[in-house]
Amino acid sequence: MLSWIDQIIFMLYFVLVGGYGYYIYKKKSSSGSLSHDFFLAEGSLAWWAIGASIIASNISAEQFIGMSGSGFAVGIAIASYEWMAAVGLIIVAYFFLPIYLKNKIYTMPEFLRKRFDARVSMIMAVFWVLVYVFVNLSSILYLGALAIHAIVDIPFIWCVWVLAVLAAVIALGGMKVIGYTDVIQVVLLIIGGLTTTYVAVSLVADSEGLQGWWQGLSVLRDEVPSHFHMFIEKGQLIKPDGGDAYMDLPGWSVIIGGMWIMNLSYWGCNQYITQRALGAKDLKTAQQGMLFAAFLKLLIPLIVVLPGIAAFYLYQNGTGVFAHGMLDSGVVKPDKAYPLLLSILPTGFKGMAFAALTAAIVASLAGKVNSIATIVSLDIYKHIKNDQVSEETLVKLGKYAIVISLFIGAALAPLLSNLDQGFQFIQEFTGFITPGVLAIFLMGILTNWTTANAALAGAVSTFFYSLVFKNFWLNELPFMNRILVVFIFTVLTMIFVSFIDRKRARNSGIVLKKEMFLVSDSFKIISLLIIGIVTALYIVLW
Repeated sequence: MLSWIDQIIFMLYFVLVGGYGYYIYKKKSSSGSLSHDFFLAEGSLAWWAIGASIIASNISAEQFIGMSGSGFAVGIAIASYEWMAAVGLIIVAYFFLPIYLKNKIYTMPEFLRKRFDARVSMIMAVFWVLVYVFVNLSSILYLGALAIHAIVDIPFIWCVWVLAVLAAVIALGGMKVIGYTDVIQVVLLIIGGLTTTYVAVSLVADSEGLQGWWQGLSVLRDEVPSHFHMFIEKGQLIKPDGGDAYMDLPGWSVIIGGMWIMNLSYWGCNQYITQRALGAKDLKTAQQGMLFAAFLKLLIPLIVVLPGIAAFYLYQNGTGVFAHGMLDSGVVKPDKAYPLLLSILPTGFKGMAFAALTAAIVASLAGKVNSIATIVSLDIYKHIKNDQVSEETLVKLGKYAIVISLFIGAALAPLLSNLDQGFQFIQEFTGFITPGVLAIFLMGILTNWTTANAALAGAVSTFFYSLVFKNFWLNELPFMNRILVVFIFTVLTMIFVSFIDRKRARNSGIVLKKEMFLVSDSFKIISLLIIGIVTALYIVLW
């Protein structure tokens, strides 16, 4: 349970975020139409708010709990999702954002409608909403409630519903409230997360009779060297459940293969993420926000992966609660690593870490349901009604969508209790559609001959290929390699359908000009710096 000091620290979090959110709600003037102001905060987000909101929306229980669990199971290699994302954000800022902003595109289904037709847009809009609600919301609520339950010993189901209610309160204030309160959430996330890492690594040092977090790092490097390799070969590392870590992170595919399919699809073709940048007043501001998010991405493994590695050492060493706390019916559960760390934090530190975790969960949930509401109102309902709908109705429908989606996610969350590694579950499940999403967007951008029927074929075939390859053919292939194969097959399918359907191709509604992709010298310098840091990390930890 939290001490009175920890409770005060945690309550200060609520007062700070709630008060600032109310201030933003009252003081920020409308920047456009009522619906765009609520869903997109069009033109009102500064670069630092965009970058912070991208990270706050991305980092949630699936990282704190799920990625720490993967750190426990496979080590620092799981940090590839974060460090490669930093490079991916640069690519999105340079290539995707100019296309979206110069063509006045504010939602991902809107791009598909302009480039292809209403059928493609509607199918993908419904598809995205279903994935966001039934996979993302439910898993974030499950993992978040799991951690909070371990800290404060409140019944798990209560934790689920409290998180859902808190997210609803923030999300109902609109995108501007979400964007600017996310700045506070990220500050708390980083401070609280680094505090937990400091305590975890210091505990490693204490277990060896040493002092200082730097001594703890040395112990980890010496005692669990298997967990400090970015490049995993087949058979090199066996997870606690007996599985080969190579199946999760298959060597070169992390650097030049399937990781890029997942990376570019998530950061460049995902309403949940791009919606933040599309709220910028201009392209330069949006790109600066993306670069800020890329820089913050470099820090995330220190917050979510390193504690998992420390927990693995403490478990192997039979230290304290980790000796038996990692077990469930005699089976090691990696996703218990972070909750156990939080449960043993000293007074004061626990309240800060608890606030950071809650901030991450609530911010991610609020951002997710705002994206759901945006797609439901602007891309589904508005076009079913042929644009004959009032701004007030769209906003009201969006608020209903927020409440209903959170209710469904909370109701489904307890059903995920059999998960082993939550982060890997999310990645593999979303991997069923990721190749198709990226294929449709890239073919739509890079060619003018890809038809709407080809885009539909891509959307259907990518799921079919994923299902067949996973269950009948290539089922022994790591899922990241399978994603690459599915992407290639989907692109070939789209090319084939476009060829036999070429008479139906229409002029693309997307404007592409060379001058759209010009960037400032500062953008180039910061980008090269981030890429250099990522390269150095891979060289040192190879």
